[in-house]
Amino acid sequence: MKIKKRLPHLTLGNDSYSEEFFTSNRQRGAEKRIPPRDRFMHAEFLKKKFLKAWEEGEREILQFQVQRNGIYIEFKGEPGYDLITKSLEDLKSNKIRLCNIRTESEFVHNDDTGEEEKKSVIYATVFVSNDKKNFFLKKLIDYAEKESKSNNPKNADLINGISDLCKALLVESFWLDDCNLIPEDDPEWIEVWLSSQNKHIIERFDNLLAQIQITSSKGILLFPERAVKIIFANRAQLENLSRHSDDIAEYRKAKDTADFFTGLKPEEQAEWVDSLVKRLQVDQDSIVSVCILDTGVNCGHKLLAPVLKNSDCHTVRDEWKTHDHDGHGTLMAGTATYGDLLEILKGNEIHKQKHLLESVKILPDKDKNSSELWGDITQQGISRAEISEPQRKRIICMAITCDDTRDRGRPTSWSAALDQVISGAEEENRERRFVIISSGNISDQNQYGDYPNSQINDSIHDPGQAWNALTVGSFTKLDSITDPTFSGYKPLAPRNGLSPFTTTSLTWEDKWPIKPEIVMEGGNLGKDENGFISECADLSILSTYYKPSDRQFEYINMTSASTAQAAWLAAQIQVRYPEYWPETIRALMIHSSEWSETLKDQFLKNSSNKTDRKKLLRICGYGIPNLDRALYSASNSLTLISQAELQPFEHKGNRNHTKDMHFYELPWPKDILLHLPAKTKVKMRITLSYFIEPGPGEMGWKDRYRYASFALRFDVNSPEETKEEFVKRINVAARMEDEVHPGTRSSADHWFLGAHARDKGSIHSDIWEGSAQELATSNLIAISPMIGWWRERSHLGKCERKTRYSLVVSISIPEQEIDIYTPVAKMITPSIPIPIKD
Repeated sequence: MKIKKRLPHLTLGNDSYSEEFFTSNRQRGAEKRIPPRDRFMHAEFLKKKFLKAWEEGEREILQFQVQRNGIYIEFKGEPGYDLITKSLEDLKSNKIRLCNIRTESEFVHNDDTGEEEKKSVIYATVFVSNDKKNFFLKKLIDYAEKESKSNNPKNADLINGISDLCKALLVESFWLDDCNLIPEDDPEWIEVWLSSQNKHIIERFDNLLAQIQITSSKGILLFPERAVKIIFANRAQLENLSRHSDDIAEYRKAKDTADFFTGLKPEEQAEWVDSLVKRLQVDQDSIVSVCILDTGVNCGHKLLAPVLKNSDCHTVRDEWKTHDHDGHGTLMAGTATYGDLLEILKGNEIHKQKHLLESVKILPDKDKNSSELWGDITQQGISRAEISEPQRKRIICMAITCDDTRDRGRPTSWSAALDQVISGAEEENRERRFVIISSGNISDQNQYGDYPNSQINDSIHDPGQAWNALTVGSFTKLDSITDPTFSGYKPLAPRNGLSPFTTTSLTWEDKWPIKPEIVMEGGNLGKDENGFISECADLSILSTYYKPSDRQFEYINMTSASTAQAAWLAAQIQVRYPEYWPETIRALMIHSSEWSETLKDQFLKNSSNKTDRKKLLRICGYGIPNLDRALYSASNSLTLISQAELQPFEHKGNRNHTKDMHFYELPWPKDILLHLPAKTKVKMRITLSYFIEPGPGEMGWKDRYRYASFALRFDVNSPEETKEEFVKRINVAARMEDEVHPGTRSSADHWFLGAHARDKGSIHSDIWEGSAQELATSNLIAISPMIGWWRERSHLGKCERKTRYSLVVSISIPEQEIDIYTPVAKMITPSIPIPIKD
């Protein structure tokens, strides 16, 4: 849609109101799958197994003469059934701790078919202190001898769900990665997840490492109920560590960083630089900056020196220094500063540069350094820049990922550290941050030719699964090859199609966030008639070279190029709207995105099928951002923005409850909409953005063990639904007070994606389409909280915390001559905004 006049977005201000949101004490959810048992035989069987496990644990303590306060027990669920893990711990005493939950597969004989079937089996590792040995035994006795209020055996769901138990294995019971990755003889870098962030426990663990001579790296990550250290160990050392410590929750293989491309060709002459420098007008007082976490940046490059002071170049380790040893950081800097540098170089007009640059070196000169805890390194890098210039509104940009894709959406220490620092949850002022990261490049470059199958089946790289970060994948519009060196080559990807370099979340479990959220230019590849595939400058974008004494320019491609461009785009929005929160900048970038027709042709085979739409979303995110739409409204297309605070939960009586939800009554121009022709189709888009606090310990995703501290959802009244009916449908308390509820339906039929597809992660966006008359009465939006660990983990004391969210709502009509902007502006602002001129 072409925008005729550039008008500022409209702010809703305090137009929402709160409603008490009550949920019943009994949470409704999926039906529990519990196997039937002979209670007396099962109780006796588990009692014998528990006593045997405890005896083996005590014997091991005596044999190795270690100081321990308890035993690790592993519980196994029945294949194909649930294990009620929440009943396996005692939160009050903290002496019975759920360490981890993991799911494995097992083949089970089906008596009906006579065949072997693959079933999921849930395992839970639990630490039981010596003085709590009888905790589980009492549950078994009560199960065998007592009845519940419903006349079932007491503790039936818990006990029936347990198939077997044993003393925990010293490594496998704590290993949350593929067991083939356990280091046998040669030591490797391992993440140790401790069961608490208590300072005393961390000190005790450090002392233990020194005592049993296990090397550890610097740094530690702290999460709610977890702390993460990096150690260098093999299987035998891990076994010894488990034998000596009461504080282990998980082991995971530590992550390596990806290799970066080098040795690319120069494209332009050095005088282009001098020409552009003469045309530069840099706002040296700008409070907006792009902070690049990478290999360092050469701030002496003529195109970077005006925006990057030497004092804004930092390093996490002083011995690494701040210079760019690789070239990747300087390539990122050129694109993050200028966006499309080639277009600017070709022009003759003055270039107004409105944001500055910062660099933090987080990679050492060596190719890899897996001893680093990358989440800690990333947090330190951000902190260095903030300490130096605390007043800046910074767009943090990182295109460093791990090329190991085994996590497939599951949170890691690195992604969780990003979520934590973005949310500001552990800081006194709870400073939120905007972080943009790359999705990572296709792992096996030999598979480029199987385009696009290889790309869509290659998982996004760690830490691209971070919920709060904006993850960027790649598309390409570059399809012209003029370099005679590549005569006979044709572009591998079609114009405006998926880039051959990108990765997706198509292979992830459906519960994980939508990643990437957006795609930007990542370049293309050339392919000759013999099937040989090559990079070339024509199919890449131009940027700055880290050794300007050799040459000024180099080309950049892959998801790094896309990430740098996204950072540039975010800076433009922040400059235009300095009052907008990080949550809002993220929302606008997604809200302005659309899928190209080529992307839809590639991956949306049936446009009316919501399963195909979800596939498109998992591959391309929400599409390609449009800067004009992100920055401006128009007379026939307006955007409303609300930045608000909400308290999801509260403590009442002896329980935590869901507390508030917000309602918005949107000021639609009803007279205009109602008088449009009946067949006129209009669109409304809604984007809801917020940051969660992570709880990354591997304790499952059922019951009260959640990664997210809370969740928010939006809903809109259906066209025939009154305000009172809508409030009743959303508010459980209202339903309970009026049992004769009219049962109006939601507006589900109007949404492109629908709630099931969009309600993942911490940002949700969808497009409503209907007639102008239907939109006129679909003007009520509810923002409501969903359960999370803030509510369910009472002992952490965060139940009554407040959170922020940004709500972006747009409506557009096809008739460009009809003004819907002005009547809405009159209703919500004292004066009419005037068009913007650059």
